[in-house]
Amino acid sequence: MNITDHKFEKIEDPFGILEGERYEFHLYASVDEEDELYSPEGFYIRVLYAVTENEQKIAGLFLHNRANDSVLDFELEEDEIELVRTYCAGHLNA
Repeated sequence: MNITDHKFEKIEDPFGILEGERYEFHLYASVDEEDELYSPEGFYIRVLYAVTENEQKIAGLFLHNRANDSVLDFELEEDEIELVRTYCAGHLNA
């Protein structure tokens, strides 16, 4: 899997319920045609990313079809999840 582009925004917490800050990333990715995630339309990964004083972590992760924005019923492998976490952490303050 190769992350080709992204966009993200800070999620506002108007009630102050959540500890720290939350961000929503949309990571646009490509995979080989042999990969089970492959589709001609492509997909993106919607990541809810939590940042507190003590840690940064993925709070939610969803795969979406780019053609119709439907949620895909796939899970990423551990190494792909680590790639996503590293990517989000590296681009948070960029």
